[in-house]
Amino acid sequence: MAIIALHSAATGLSALNTALDVVSNNLANINTPAFKSSRANFQDLLYVQRSQPGVENGVGDQAPIGLYVGLGTRVSGTQLNFAPGTALPTGQETDVTIDGSGFFRVVVEQSLGGGFAYTRAGQLALNADGELVIASDQGRRLDPPVTIPADAIPPISIRPNGEVYALLPGETEPQVVANIEIAAFINPQGLRTVGENLYVETPASGPPIQGEPGTDQRGTLLAGFLEGSNVDPTRELIELIKVQRAFEMNSNTIRAADETLRQVGNLRR
Repeated sequence: MAIIALHSAATGLSALNTALDVVSNNLANINTPAFKSSRANFQDLLYVQRSQPGVENGVGDQAPIGLYVGLGTRVSGTQLNFAPGTALPTGQETDVTIDGSGFFRVVVEQSLGGGFAYTRAGQLALNADGELVIASDQGRRLDPPVTIPADAIPPISIRPNGEVYALLPGETEPQVVANIEIAAFINPQGLRTVGENLYVETPASGPPIQGEPGTDQRGTLLAGFLEGSNVDPTRELIELIKVQRAFEMNSNTIRAADETLRQVGNLRR
């Protein structure tokens, strides 16, 4: 019946609208440091069964196929792509990128992820207390805290294993003054995105495995570089065109179903 086509096409338009939102968000964050793109995953809905496969006919032969009419589609979820972005040189000694898997842990509100969130954005800066924080409007502090002594002589140096070196008064060689730890997850795609380039732990992601960079499958740190967004503009524009064309075809399906129903309605005249 044309009424099924109407409903199926309507589900297609709704799902494609969500896909368009996802692509738009990816393109909007093409310059956001360490941003991870998402994709919308689709799945089909229930089917109307009009004939079962394997049913015997009058002479004992079995039907090799059945007759099923689908009822449309929906977005089953959005999947994060944690492929690394390009390491971009910045010349800032406090800019750090994670070469490999892992996240910086930062302190957030208790209501948000139990007080901790995770990010790959390594644009760091010193606050008034000498702590390394995310250089954003919120100034999220790293956890464990990384504090540079007030009398340290700049610049500081961050090593691949997370050790932070600074030259202290009376010393001739830089000394280790702090350590940066990173966290890894068994299933990072299970993390929940909360904005600000932050993710919070969920039962699907598993608990964080915190430790020294370069150990237990965690990546190492690369100072003076910042991880760029992993959004591929060419791929996203192609996906945008595909969504637009699919939207047009579903709109045509609605028009065709409407015309069929109109013809059926005119049969009694």
